[in-house]
Amino acid sequence: MKILRFVFIALALLASAFIYFRFYYTKSFSPSSTASFSKNGLDVAVDYCQPSKKGRLIFGTEQQKALVPYGKWWRTGANEATVIKFNKNVIIGDKPLKAGTYTLFTIPTANDWTIIINNEVGQWGLSYDPAKDVLKTQVPSFLKNDVQEMFLIDFTERPDGANLIMHWDSTEVVVPITVQP
Repeated sequence: MKILRFVFIALALLASAFIYFRFYYTKSFSPSSTASFSKNGLDVAVDYCQPSKKGRLIFGTEQQKALVPYGKWWRTGANEATVIKFNKNVIIGDKPLKAGTYTLFTIPTANDWTIIINNEVGQWGLSYDPAKDVLKTQVPSFLKNDVQEMFLIDFTERPDGANLIMHWDSTEVVVPITVQP
C-alpha cells in the first residue's frame, strides 16, 4: 500500500510540474496579451501570446531556418492558439463570419497571408485541424522600415468596422473587419 501511495504522489507532483512549465514558465518568454476594439457597437477581442524576435529570422523559408516558415500554418503568436471573439456578425476580408469565439491561424508568405478562422477553441497552439475552418481569406503583407521586437496585434478604426493589424519583425498585415449590415 505504501508503494502505491508513493507512486500516486510522485505522479501527482510530476503532473503539477508539467502544468506549471506548460502554462506559467513558458509565458515568461512569450507573455499573454489582449488586443481589443470597441466602437460603434462592434466589440472584437484577441487573446494571444507575444513571442520576441531575439535576433532570429522570423518570416522566411524553411531553408533559411525561419521561425515561421512561408507556406506553413502558424498559431499567430506563441503558447496557446490565438483566440478571437466577435460580438456581431462581420465580414473578414470579403468573407462573412457569424458572431462568436474562434481560433485565429495564419499562413504567411512573402507577399500575402492567409487568415484562417477555426471553430476549435482552447487547444495548445501545436495542433491545427483544417476540417474545423469556418473562414479563409487572403490579405497582403507589407515590409516596414521599423522592426517590431515583440509580436503585436492591434486595431485601428474604419468607418464600417476595424482593421486588425499584426506586426512582427518588419512585416505588417492589415485585416479589414466590417460589420455585416
